[in-house]
Amino acid sequence: MTPTDTSQEPIFNVPNCVVGVLAVLVVIHLARAVLTPDGDLWFVLAAAFIPGRYGPLGEALPGGELAKLTSPFTHMLVHGDWIHLALNSAWLLAFGGAIAARTGTLRFLAFFILSGLGGALAFYVANAGQMTPMVGASGAISGLLGGTLRILFPAMNNGGFRRLREAPRSIPLMPLGETLTDRRVIVTSAVLVLINVLTIIGFGAAQNSAGIAWEAHLGGYAIGIFTYGLFDNVSRFADDPQLDVD
Repeated sequence: MTPTDTSQEPIFNVPNCVVGVLAVLVVIHLARAVLTPDGDLWFVLAAAFIPGRYGPLGEALPGGELAKLTSPFTHMLVHGDWIHLALNSAWLLAFGGAIAARTGTLRFLAFFILSGLGGALAFYVANAGQMTPMVGASGAISGLLGGTLRILFPAMNNGGFRRLREAPRSIPLMPLGETLTDRRVIVTSAVLVLINVLTIIGFGAAQNSAGIAWEAHLGGYAIGIFTYGLFDNVSRFADDPQLDVD
């Protein structure tokens, strides 16, 4: 008899759509290496979400008028450096797998993009008129975190964390009303807010100069919490033997 080797089990379930998003981010970052420094700067600024782009000087920025429409989307595809990309990639793998397994590819991408747009909107509200550029998928990934919380704690109540990894489609979705009053969600949200506040006042100018878009983190997270139920698509797996219909 051959014993079950649990050490060979993957740490994360990584659906193809999550791998695809990660591959796109990496390819774009690699492709920038062929640009000149000036060309790379133009590309980053044209892709970046810049609140001041929507003011009277917006036409003069790289990307011009077209970037007013495209930058809320393209800013998610560009990262400041390899460390920035590596951190976001790790969080994407951590929070993307279970969500993608439940939603399917199209719904996952729609939820990811909507969370990123929510992050951009929050950044705009907090920095209206400013020329500070924002790049990175942090807002979108924060939305994945918000969505994950709505299945993480039910998983902990019904079989533990392993259920989130091994059978994410079998976990009941926490209703929004319950989510907003659940003590664990409230504590997690408070910690997230505290961490982001510390990037402003706790860590000082060094962190602020690094361009940490705390507004996008919180905006994306809020979108994830409030809208994930619209994208959750577990019902289409009703014939899955792993699915518990509660």
